[in-house]
Amino acid sequence: MEKFVSYTDTVVPLEIENVDTDQIIPARFLKSTDKAGFGDNLFRDWRYDKAGNPVPDFNLNKGIYKGTILVAGDNFGCGSSREHAAWALAGYGFKVIVSSYFADIFKGNSLNNGLLPIQVSPEFLKKLFAEVTRDPATAVTVDLEAQKITFIGGSEHFDIDPYKRLCLLNGYDDMDFLVSRLDAITEFEKKHAQL
Repeated sequence: MEKFVSYTDTVVPLEIENVDTDQIIPARFLKSTDKAGFGDNLFRDWRYDKAGNPVPDFNLNKGIYKGTILVAGDNFGCGSSREHAAWALAGYGFKVIVSSYFADIFKGNSLNNGLLPIQVSPEFLKKLFAEVTRDPATAVTVDLEAQKITFIGGSEHFDIDPYKRLCLLNGYDDMDFLVSRLDAITEFEKKHAQL
């Protein structure tokens, strides 16, 4: 995974509440166990009509919204526990998802795949949606070290599991973390083998 320390980009707003994992990546696309290609079908039933043509008024299809930060409505990632939802978001190119609430399993799957879910207050989210609607070029900065998200309309502290924060800051998945502790593990084994 890539290291994530501080990141600034514009956003794509998705002001819809209760977006479940079947809307993020419909079940008919879950036949693969490889992460490749899932981004092509992100929000498939919202992005494309039945004939496969892009739906012009869906924000991911509008040229005015660009960026790798998705700002979503409350309760994002609810529904089934499919990890494919995180794969689709990351495969599309998103690095950060901002919402006022995430389903726990979705949050864990995102963090395990290098995607940072940032839970903010409903007030902060409302201000951010308003600013991005007013100016689609609004930039958002995420400082993972300081655990702070900032845009022209304000800033807010966010919480993150300390272990997952450490992994993201270093670009570790769970195996990389264990390998990074190999010397300490070896020393522990030597010390306890003598007991």
